[in-house]
Amino acid sequence: MGKLHIGIAGAGLAGRTLAWRLLRAGCRVSLFDALQRGDERTASMTAAAMLSPLAELAVSDDAVFALGQRSMQLWPKWIAELAEGGGPPVYFREAGTLVVAHAQDQTSLEHFSRLLHHKLPEASRAQVHTLDAAALGRMEPTLAGRFGGGLFLDGEGQLANDQWMASLALEIDRLGGQLHEEAAVEHIEPHRIVTAGGSYSVDVAVDARGVGSKAEWPSGNPLRGVRGEVLRVECAGVTLQRPVRLMHPRYQLYVAPRPNQQFVVGATELESEDAGPVTVRSVLELASALHSLHPAFGEARVLRMSAALRPALDDHRPTVELRDGVWHINGLYRHGYLCAPALVDNLAHKLLGKDND
Repeated sequence: MGKLHIGIAGAGLAGRTLAWRLLRAGCRVSLFDALQRGDERTASMTAAAMLSPLAELAVSDDAVFALGQRSMQLWPKWIAELAEGGGPPVYFREAGTLVVAHAQDQTSLEHFSRLLHHKLPEASRAQVHTLDAAALGRMEPTLAGRFGGGLFLDGEGQLANDQWMASLALEIDRLGGQLHEEAAVEHIEPHRIVTAGGSYSVDVAVDARGVGSKAEWPSGNPLRGVRGEVLRVECAGVTLQRPVRLMHPRYQLYVAPRPNQQFVVGATELESEDAGPVTVRSVLELASALHSLHPAFGEARVLRMSAALRPALDDHRPTVELRDGVWHINGLYRHGYLCAPALVDNLAHKLLGKDND
């Protein structure tokens, strides 16, 4: 009997990571995507890739938190396994997250702290540390004297999403996977994936197209796109050891440090399916909040402004499900990098017959 042949529609975070895991398990994999592998106009490439199960619990639920905790165990293991192929390294840190607020927004920080302590399981509450100004300054010297205190969320992390996606593509090639670029999927059925360029027989079909699956999604829990916008800047005058969240009455700004004095900055989440360029309003809001975090950011160079649609279901929970003979992995919303490893691991086990659920 030949290798199990799995066809995956969508080479974003979920589809590409799943393809890699299945190839490592000895499967034959065909991966189809409407874009080229390095295209940056996707949710996978636009994300800040902060791994924040604690912070995200404030706007999610226990299911997302559990997926995030499981993923935090998988990320370092998977990054090490990806490196075994000899590809470029993937930036990954697990140094926690700082949450701060200016004096006028202190009530937002206090509310966030109460919410976390209420929603966190008892065993996880010890990961939340209240810092005074001196402790915050010792932990993040760049912010010394700028805030009266804050929270430290121990065990959270981040990775460079662009490096992860690029390394995955190289490893898929090395392992013999077939990555069909600029091959938009027109139809999926249990043993067939159809593109404009041809029809492909597979043993198992998986739909991982994110918002691209909207038309096929059941009306009972509809799929929609939620717009997110980020800036990538370069600033020689600021050094951060870990991501920082700045509380605000309307949103949380997040600043995720990357190598070479680069930072990914975001906050906006708009109930809109407009995938066009970043708006002036968002640039002004993000830039002004960033400048308020540290004035040296006023001299930062803007390297990239990007917007993308995150796939979200009404219950805001990511899902793995079998429907009409086709497997679906979708609804990762704002929790893509936080939850993807656990979701992919779950689906891979089902496809390989290691899960009887």
